[in-house]
Parts: sequence; C-alpha cells; structure tokens
Amino acid sequence: MHLLQPHLHTRRAFLKRSGQLAMTGAALPLALNLAAMGEAAAFDATDYKALVCVFLYGGNDYANTVVTYDDPSYNLYNSIRGGGVGQTAGGIALAKADLAATLLNPATAPVDALGQTRQYALHPSMSGLAGLFNAGQAAVQLNVGPLVMPMTRAQYTNSNRSLYPLPPQLFSHNDQQSIWQSSSPEGSTVGWGGNIGDLALSNNSNAVFTCMSVAGNAVFVSGDSALQYQVSTSGAIRIRPATDASVYGSSAVRSALNTLIQQTRTQKLENEYNRVTQRAMNAEASVTAALALAPPSTVFPTDSLAQQLKMVARLIKGQATLGAKRQVFFVSLGGFDLHDNLIAQQPTLMDRVSAAMTAFYNATVEIGVANKVTTFTASDFGRTLASNGDGSDHGWGSHHLVVGGAVNGRSFYGTPPPVSVSNTAAPGDQWHVGQGRLLPSTSVDQYAATLAKWFGVADGELAGILPNIGRFGAAAYPVNLGFMP
Repeated sequence: MHLLQPHLHTRRAFLKRSGQLAMTGAALPLALNLAAMGEAAAFDATDYKALVCVFLYGGNDYANTVVTYDDPSYNLYNSIRGGGVGQTAGGIALAKADLAATLLNPATAPVDALGQTRQYALHPSMSGLAGLFNAGQAAVQLNVGPLVMPMTRAQYTNSNRSLYPLPPQLFSHNDQQSIWQSSSPEGSTVGWGGNIGDLALSNNSNAVFTCMSVAGNAVFVSGDSALQYQVSTSGAIRIRPATDASVYGSSAVRSALNTLIQQTRTQKLENEYNRVTQRAMNAEASVTAALALAPPSTVFPTDSLAQQLKMVARLIKGQATLGAKRQVFFVSLGGFDLHDNLIAQQPTLMDRVSAAMTAFYNATVEIGVANKVTTFTASDFGRTLASNGDGSDHGWGSHHLVVGGAVNGRSFYGTPPPVSVSNTAAPGDQWHVGQGRLLPSTSVDQYAATLAKWFGVADGELAGILPNIGRFGAAAYPVNLGFMP
C-alpha cells in the first residue's frame, strides 16, 4: 500500500493559507495558526453538497444482498448455497419467488465477463431501496473492494508480491475496515473522507462542521486538517457542568466553573486547553441552534441506523446555521459478521439498511437537497458464496449501493462476477479466488474517486486522497466509474 500524499491535495490550499497566516501574524498561538490553516481549501463551492457513508460493520454477505436472478445464474447460486428442490429456499439460499418484489429493472441489463446477460434483485427485506433503484435514484456498484493495483486471478496466485502487491491483512475485520476507510491497515489516523474534507474547509464559515460522525470515532472522517466532530442521535455532546443551569444546585458554582474552564491563563498549555474547551462549547451551541429548526416531517424507523441518519438530515437542514457548504458524514450499523444464522439475522439488518436509507432520501427531498446529498454503503469485505454451515465466511469484493438525486441511477456499474466457487474456472472468469470469494473488479479508490470528483475534488488532487488511484485509469479500470455526473 502507498502512503497518502497530502501535498498533492493541499498545494492550492497552501497558497491560500500562506496569505491568511501573513495577515494574522506569525506570533499567534498555535491553535489559532492551525485554525487559520484549516480554513483554507483547494476548491471554492458556491452550492451545498454532502457525502454520507453508511458503514456495515462485520462484512456484509453480498450474495444475499444483491442477489443474482436470471435462471442460469440463480440456479448455480441456489445449488452452491444449498437451496431446496427447484428454485426454493434452503441452506443459505433465498427462494427465487421471494425476490420478485425486489427485482431491479435497469435501463440496460448488465453483461458479465462470460458474455451472459444478468438480472439481479435485492434482498426481499430491501423493498425501499429497490424502489429507489427502479425510480432512478439509486445505483449498484458491483464487486468493489480494496486493491493496490488492477489484478487478475493469475496475478493474485503469483507469489511475487513486489510485482503484484495485495492489500495488507486480507480477510481481517479491523484491518479491512480501516483500509476501506483510509487505504491503510488498523492504526491509521487519516481517512479519505477526512481528506476530502481537508479540501473543503474554507467553503465552510465554521470548519469544525466539515466532517461529522454520528457513530462515534471513525477514521473515515479524520483528515490532516479536518477533525471529525462527533454528535449523538440526541444532538451535540455537552460539557454538562458548564452548560447546565446549576451545579450542585447552585448557579454560582456553575458560573465559577464556567469561568475556570474558559478564562485566559498565563501558562501556555493551560491557556490552549481552555481555548479548546471554549471552542467545544461554542460548537455545541451552534449545533444546538441548528437542531432547533423544525426537523423534517419524514418518518424514520426507531432503530439506531435510522436515528443516526435522521440526525444527519437535521444537521443538513441546519447547514446554513452551521455555516457549511461541503460536509462529509459517517453513520454505521453492526452485526454483519454472520458465520452463523445468516438466514435468520440478515433480514432484520437488510430491512434496517433499506428503511433507513429510504427515509433519509425522502427527507432530503423534503428539505430540497436531494440532488446535493449522496449516500453510499461500505463494509469490511464481502463474504464467501459457499456456505460454512448456516452462514458465510470472510471474503473480499462486494456489491454496494449509491443513493441520491444526483446519482446516475437505475444502473449497474462494474463487472458482474460469474456465479462460481472455483478458483480455476473458465478463462474469462477472473473474479474468484476460492469458495466464491470475489477478487474485486473495481477498487475502493475508484469508488471513492467517483464520489470525490462529484464533491468537487480536482483530478490532480485525487492522489493526495487515494494513494493507489494512479495505478488505475485504463479502460477496464476507469478513475470515474460513471455513477455520478
């Protein structure tokens, strides 16, 4: 894996920062200098746009999410997954009849590497997202996953890793979660969502609200300059003693404490600590003011993911109060590590993903920003097509969904993988490495670059965000996958 090259996405920002620092003076406190640097950006936005990452922790089972539906492929899927007689359910296979209501009807049918025209349906619990796809507000990116370089099956099996490097720690949950979010294994402190945020800082009058997480700490929304601002599904996290009406029943104690944690100090570290506290309190007040606006009337389910996305919708509605023109958000749902009980547990998970993302899209329509907000899924990895009993094992490539009014929807992007568990299949089938693990035909870097370019990132700045993107660009591996305008 290559290291990020922040100089490539900060050159124009540096020129702007230099002018700001010259005007503010070289002797200002460190925090103010950093703030002045953070206010610079590499592009100037006059409109509003937001990216929302929905991360599915545990490694979602791709084969029962975007399910092959044409008879030849479905019959292979059903046989491999232990289905019943004919096209009925069994093992970890879904019955074909249950997929009819979520059949995807693209404008152009996808064709796989063997020349076979393919059909797909979503999991039966995903009727909301199937409806958005068929109405043109959602697209499917097929077989995407971490790649250092374009790779065939023969290159994967070649032991010369200096010529054919692999993403580190394949099939490891923590590492692959980090690689999806940051292009680096566990321990990375900077994500590609955060680095996109780095470029957008000066578009926001308050740069604190550029990258926001409603799912706790996430490397995805941490940049070199952009820091993730975390909120809960209830709103901003307050410093309670300083913001409550009283402390120990006394308003005087509360006032004294407020002074102590914000007053100017002669000792530099103490002073900077208090400045950070003051900024945190000011940020909390801004978020609270933004959330004071009437929330969207769209009804959201009550589960965690839906409530996270409801909070994102409320923050987007309040973006003028927050002073934001470009924002990157992170939400998540866990429970996808289904080595067991796949058939019993995945329906609930898929229902939550579909219902939450559908409600969120409807809320953006209500707010009037549907064309300005793009939501996309990500996960540790896909899983094996072969069953390990009543679940599936860790895999690599997976299928993902992109939703929004600007999405070139009702379409599949990428190469449909033939249905197989063999790693010695037909010559045209390059996309299996055993047990139905998919060798990605599309890299996370390409997926991210397509989103970044829509957001406003210039071609010359992509390498500073996505360290391997320079290895892609040939016709079979385009930098822009086409699902965004």
